[in-house]
Amino acid sequence: MAKVLAALRNHWKKSTFGACLLGWGGHWLYGKHCDNLLRRAACQEAQAFGNQLIPATEPLKKATVFLNPAACKGKAGNLFEKNAAPILHLSGLDVTVVKTDYEGQAKKLLELMENTDLIIIAGGDGTVQELHANVNLLSSCVQAAFSKIPIGFIPLGKTCTLSHTLYPESTNQVQHITNATLAILKGETVPLDVLQIKGEKEQPVFAVSGLRWGSYRDAGVKVSKYWYLGPLKTKAAHFFTTFKEWPQKHQAALMYLGPTERPPEEPEVKPSRPPLYVRLYRRLRSYWSSPKEFPQEIAPEDWEELKLSTIELSIATRNRQLDLTRTEDFMDICIEAERVSKGEFVHRGSQKMRDPHMCPEGSQCIQASRCILQLPEGTEGSFGIDNEEYEAMPVEVKLLPRKLRFFCDPRMREQMLQAAVQ
Repeated sequence: MAKVLAALRNHWKKSTFGACLLGWGGHWLYGKHCDNLLRRAACQEAQAFGNQLIPATEPLKKATVFLNPAACKGKAGNLFEKNAAPILHLSGLDVTVVKTDYEGQAKKLLELMENTDLIIIAGGDGTVQELHANVNLLSSCVQAAFSKIPIGFIPLGKTCTLSHTLYPESTNQVQHITNATLAILKGETVPLDVLQIKGEKEQPVFAVSGLRWGSYRDAGVKVSKYWYLGPLKTKAAHFFTTFKEWPQKHQAALMYLGPTERPPEEPEVKPSRPPLYVRLYRRLRSYWSSPKEFPQEIAPEDWEELKLSTIELSIATRNRQLDLTRTEDFMDICIEAERVSKGEFVHRGSQKMRDPHMCPEGSQCIQASRCILQLPEGTEGSFGIDNEEYEAMPVEVKLLPRKLRFFCDPRMREQMLQAAVQ
């Protein structure tokens, strides 16, 4: 024993390095063991759903999974196979996996929409947006069918804004993925709003989070370039942005309509087809009846117009602060003050990396159901739409309230209802 201690003392550098390596290796192995325990517990819970008896005449529920293997720097496929796929198969679902990295996807989607009970999006914000873009290329009847199918979201991408609304926060990636997959099996859903963003000539783009245009977004895109600075990379990206012309102004003209009243949500009941003699009577009555009076002219819409000069503009849905009992439908337009100190810009930029659509104190906040953003000719830069980059151009943004229904964790739905009551 004395010789061992003497050897460790004489070679203390090697001993210290070995101890650190051993400690790191033990911690890594312990983390892998904990992840396996989480997977096993989730699979046991999913098996309870799979063991439930169903009538012999009732077919299995069919789930279509749209998987983006390129998400999370190419790791999404492996994450799905290890953490989500076993849960889905054990639950008794008839699972079909469609990868989103091939041509002709819209045609394949058309074939699957007619024969699926639920849709699962496995990826990040870009995968959600890509699916909407493909559906928009299809016929109106398929689009209507798509909006009625419940959607599950498995967060596998680098940015997964929806997961903050649908699932509890978790620092463990395996636990976050398994919780999201189990939430799909539990069946609780919430309606989410969608923004339709249309340029003058482009196909519409759809967003479940929102649109950003300004200096904070431009600086956030460059954060990855300063990877070598570690935890200081975010502050560095915003600090070096201040070396440009200061203060940075983004000028535009904004026209908008106010909130709209939310109609009561009625259960869909398909009326039975009337008998033949009733249908014949109705047709004859409509044929012989006197021509209908022309409807009264509809009052023109009350558009508000605003000239703005801001450091950043954001147009966001209310999905992040979801209120299931609200009586009006609207999106939030945040126009931030154009004058801000460089130190405050760096500090606020770090906050916006965590919550991109935060509206800081001193900003002008507008609630609107529809808006038109006009940019000066020759405007450069880019929009950030659900963390995807698009060329800045004049656009019309329209709110599509309660357009999609997403599966969510029952605990999150209960929190939303309690918050609404309070």
